[in-house]
Amino acid sequence: MIRLILPLLLALAGSPAVAQTLAPLPDRLIIAHRGASAERPEHTRAAYELAIAQGADMIEPDLVMTRDGVLVARHENEIGETTDIASRPEFADRRRTAVIDGYPVTGWFTEDFTLAELRTLRARERLLALRPASAAFDGTDGILTFEEVMDLAAEASRRAGRTIGLAPELKHPAHFATLGLDMESALVTILVERGLTGADAPVLIQCFEVGPLERLAQRINTPRLQLIAAGGATADRPDQPYAAMLTDAGLAAVRAYVTAIGVESSLVLRRAADGSRAGPSDLVARAQAAGLRVIAWTFRPENAFLPTDLRRGDPAAPDFAAQAGDFEAWLADGWAAGLDGLFTDLVPPAVATLPR
Repeated sequence: MIRLILPLLLALAGSPAVAQTLAPLPDRLIIAHRGASAERPEHTRAAYELAIAQGADMIEPDLVMTRDGVLVARHENEIGETTDIASRPEFADRRRTAVIDGYPVTGWFTEDFTLAELRTLRARERLLALRPASAAFDGTDGILTFEEVMDLAAEASRRAGRTIGLAPELKHPAHFATLGLDMESALVTILVERGLTGADAPVLIQCFEVGPLERLAQRINTPRLQLIAAGGATADRPDQPYAAMLTDAGLAAVRAYVTAIGVESSLVLRRAADGSRAGPSDLVARAQAAGLRVIAWTFRPENAFLPTDLRRGDPAAPDFAAQAGDFEAWLADGWAAGLDGLFTDLVPPAVATLPR
């Protein structure tokens, strides 16, 4: 099994990079999906720091770009859901409708703002109906740049004496390219400056698109992961369905430019017609035989996201969907299926169920 990382370069804010050799990341990875996003607003400093304290091996920042070409951590380039921008009258005239990956989206977009303008905003919980406790932290944190997330992980690694990896996801790079914003080059520049371009770097670059990962494979050796959904096709190659990647021939082709695949959990853990568990598929075994690591997304604790037979509580209760189900059983199913890692919104149960 491939291991990521031996040396980790700690590039702390306001000081030169300092080399410190830490233990490699484990073979089976717990990746905090946007931080501890079941408990804090996603992509905030509080969410990342809590996830690290709880034992995450890696933290995941989704990356989008500002008008002045800075990579920032947000779920989407539309930020009406994740910030307080709707309450900011000075930005009201920037609300518009844009076509993103072929679909019309209305709201406020990072590409219309400079970093300085985005820094005036405050983060808020995206899934308010499901996570009111997290929403209590609305307004506490602002928007982080990718480099600030890197600094956070590096400082946490130094304090903890263990490697905290990063799993950045490039969001909509084809869209940003049409605006003259080159996400790939911006990412490469940062990784080169920090000495994180080797195959042992504590970084796992993700994307749903194919072209960016293929081009990155020609420029750097940093580990890469192809994200694969249960349906549809890639935004940059709409004639290439994700399903084609999951055949044996497709897996072999994907292996030419990435070291891992990140698949929707239903592709590994099947569900019956009634939504209950139906056992694992053969995808993990076939992908690993092709030389790929397999990481599944996204494991969330609330009933709304769990198989029907793992939901707990009174279905008639108004907050039934938001109540926690038997999350540990769902995580255990993932580990038992042979996953090399998983993305989770809640880290402690993933740590508790990880086979030792």
